[in-house]
Amino acid sequence: MKTPKNYIVRMTGTGGVEHLETVCVPDEAPAPGTVRIRQAAIGVNFIDIYHRTGLYPLSLPAVLGVEGAGVIDAIGEGVTGFVDGDRVTYAGAPVGAYAASRILPGIRLIKLPDSIEFRTAAASMLKGLTAHMLLTRTYPVQAGTRLLIHGAAGGLGSILVRWAKHLGAEIIGTAGSEAKAKIARGYGADHVIVGRDVDLVSEVGELTDGVGVDYTIDGIGGQMLLKSLASTRRFGTVASIGQAAGPIPPLPVEAIGPVRSLTLARPSVMGYIADEPTYLQACEALLDMLSQGISAETGHEYPLTDAAQAQSDLESGCTTGSVLLIP
Repeated sequence: MKTPKNYIVRMTGTGGVEHLETVCVPDEAPAPGTVRIRQAAIGVNFIDIYHRTGLYPLSLPAVLGVEGAGVIDAIGEGVTGFVDGDRVTYAGAPVGAYAASRILPGIRLIKLPDSIEFRTAAASMLKGLTAHMLLTRTYPVQAGTRLLIHGAAGGLGSILVRWAKHLGAEIIGTAGSEAKAKIARGYGADHVIVGRDVDLVSEVGELTDGVGVDYTIDGIGGQMLLKSLASTRRFGTVASIGQAAGPIPPLPVEAIGPVRSLTLARPSVMGYIADEPTYLQACEALLDMLSQGISAETGHEYPLTDAAQAQSDLESGCTTGSVLLIP
């Protein structure tokens, strides 16, 4: 009997997307404690780009990707609570989602209700768990919270805006174009500041009577972080969660205090969900949100073999919503 084949996208070096290659490898049988799933959809995230560029190093060669959804088709010894054919989803370590089929520890898999589509789960898991971390742990968002969300039309922005709105927050979003601003308003943003070179601090000041927002979520990085700090009220909080615009420059302590008395957080969703009880609790809350229609928006889909193009488009900022790979 011939061994079934599996297609993976493998990274052979750090740098540009030219280091990504699609190869055919023998299918693996699950070891004890693990499960094999046939993937229906795979999420593409900025962390994949950070892995590719070497910002977050991996041992090479490596298969990228940290979230997906599919169907169990083989179960290793010692795994309980699952049967062949179960619909499942996952997010976080171990890295390796850019594959038509993959092996995962049984403890990382979450059963997916029939009411939630594979694409919705793959688009929402990592971003939804990030939203849970940011809106409940980093800063407890509640009714009346004034919240500034950068990239409000993006994949993370789509679920952050919806979830925060569900909690009763007043949301100021940023977007790079009027077209993206329209999308962000559709997600529920109360105000959208448009343009990459806009005077963010002045715009936020006008919207908040000069006070600033209670909480800012900044996945842009670069020089934007200083603007985010200046847009946040005294004793407010800024969460720095990414650097899509480039590395974050050295930050003087004076930028957060004592005059402004800010709290600056640098939370990591991979660290957050590495703790198993936290992962399970956050997944339960996320599935509840997904069942209510509060999810990340699926923006662009690519065949698995076009992973390089998917990353290029995400990196260039020309996508909206979540980016998916379909095996």
